[in-house]
Amino acid sequence: MRRGRNGGIDTLSWKSVSNWAKDRPLTLRLADQLGRSRGRLAVLNRINPPIKPRQKPDLRGWQDHDLAAAWIGHATVLLRVGGMTVLTDPVLSNRVGVGLGLITGGPKRLIAPALTIRELPQIDLILISHAHFDHLDRPTLARLPKRIPVVTAHQTRDLISDLGFRHVSELRWGESLQLTGGMKIEGHPVRHWGARTFYDNHRGFNAYVIDAGRQRVLYGGDSAYHEGFKGVGKVDLAIIGIGAYDPWVASHATPEQAWAMAGHCGADYLLPMHHSTFRLSHEPAHEPMERMLAAAGREADRVVVREVGGQWAR
Repeated sequence: MRRGRNGGIDTLSWKSVSNWAKDRPLTLRLADQLGRSRGRLAVLNRINPPIKPRQKPDLRGWQDHDLAAAWIGHATVLLRVGGMTVLTDPVLSNRVGVGLGLITGGPKRLIAPALTIRELPQIDLILISHAHFDHLDRPTLARLPKRIPVVTAHQTRDLISDLGFRHVSELRWGESLQLTGGMKIEGHPVRHWGARTFYDNHRGFNAYVIDAGRQRVLYGGDSAYHEGFKGVGKVDLAIIGIGAYDPWVASHATPEQAWAMAGHCGADYLLPMHHSTFRLSHEPAHEPMERMLAAAGREADRVVVREVGGQWAR
């Protein structure tokens, strides 16, 4: 905190405010409550809605695919794997962040979701990587059918179960869950963090391998560069974030690093996500994909689904 010549406060350091708040139990409880909003009153979020994506997934014949993916936006990917439909980190709201009554305090969406909740096919599994607002969006989850099983990171169940979901499973790094139908979900380490608000550093943060036997998919969640994916085994498709690296490269991979990480697990194809949807950092919205394709070079045909609404099948 700095004071001017007359003793008044000229500039208030955000770090000072944050550190002050962390020592006040009342502030911590308030932050936790604001972070649990269901967005019921946030009617101002609908003003000046985001632009529509140029593409829209065509889900005719979706059930016939053994391996398919459609990018709904940000980290929300619709997957068809081994006869099941999986939805990753469902975030379909116009804004994400803390609930402030008539509006949500946080980033505004730049591009609308490629599908609305009503347009989604029947979902067999929801996969949530961690508790950050742009990955665990309670207003979106509150609108999804509660019969859907949810797999989430360690110590994040409390943010989901009270919404009415009947089957919520937590995974730590190295743990796995066998699902009906033969699919296995494995939790894997990433280089990130899990706190939703000021103090909840106990929350986990995961990548996942979706193993359906003949098809294996890596969903990378949020991560800076690391070499942990060398231990997950070969995958058919890697879904890895390529945005929000400037200046947050300690928490998010650059496109070049994401390409390298896809190579670590021998991915046949890479679906880049976590870019272009919300303004979370300083790089221009178009830059991550341009750098991604440059990094891939002659193998750019392995980079699938390049804009919101795009889809791919094998």
